Amino acid sequence: MQKFDGQLIVVLGGGGFLGRYVVQRLLAGGARVRIAQREPRAATFLKPLGGLGQTQFVAADVRNPASIARAVQGADAVINLVGAFGDMQAVQADGAGHVAAAARAAGASALVHVSAIGADSQSASAYGRSKGDGEAAVRAAFADAAILRPSILFGREDHFINRFATMIRTVPVVPVIAPDARFQPAYVGDVADAVVAALDSGAAGQTFELGGPQVLTMGELLRWIAAATGRSPLFVDIPDVVAGAIARGLGWAPGAPITKDQWLMLQSDNVVAAGAAGLAQLGITPTSLEAVADGWLVQYRRNGRFAELAPR
Repeated sequence: MQKFDGQLIVVLGGGGFLGRYVVQRLLAGGARVRIAQREPRAATFLKPLGGLGQTQFVAADVRNPASIARAVQGADAVINLVGAFGDMQAVQADGAGHVAAAARAAGASALVHVSAIGADSQSASAYGRSKGDGEAAVRAAFADAAILRPSILFGREDHFINRFATMIRTVPVVPVIAPDARFQPAYVGDVADAVVAALDSGAAGQTFELGGPQVLTMGELLRWIAAATGRSPLFVDIPDVVAGAIARGLGWAPGAPITKDQWLMLQSDNVVAAGAAGLAQLGITPTSLEAVADGWLVQYRRNGRFAELAPR
């Protein structure tokens, strides 16, 4: 018998970057998966990964409690992966509470809520505050939910490593904002494994912080990407006083290099807290950037797979 044989598991945001990896693992485990998001047609690429009748797609918006109640009806377990950089309080705080309340009302036996490192209701950034408020709302409605706080995620479809790789390929001079800000990038496949592992009752009520095996500063990360793609731009560290002024003065404009809230987020390291439960407690060995990144960063090299790279 497969681990989730016949169980109905609802995944809010199942068509997103992390969601597609979570859904794949649930389908492989024999679950019936209901993928709920605002635009369900955008997730139908997942349908061939399951058997006949194993996947279902429904429209739902975490800002609309009625739509969430319909989406989780009959669920054995619920996974909330929804996040946003706009309308953050409504999506990541109030919306998280709506999901938790609906999961409890539907009789779901487990809820996994994906938050983020830095979640704190007292955070200076709106992102951190909304994530912290969301965790509080989840605990109030579904006290034994498992909460996961990943660091920055990397993987083939990410919007972090790929964004910087594109910039490094495109321009000869790369400005480095917050060069000393520290990250602990986590492989999306590991975090998906953690989400599935957290459905186990042994994780109920716990909070886990998820990071990879490497802690890198922003400057180190950008230089690593350049080496991995065979590029050698000039990196220029931007003084904090200048970067802060840009974020405050121009962060509101479309196409701005950094928003005020992103700048505030960079004032705190995005790393696993000392002593926090993490991937190891969920039985997962973290994957390094170097172990998997070559599989997709090859597209940023001048001669693709035929490029010769200096040893890293």
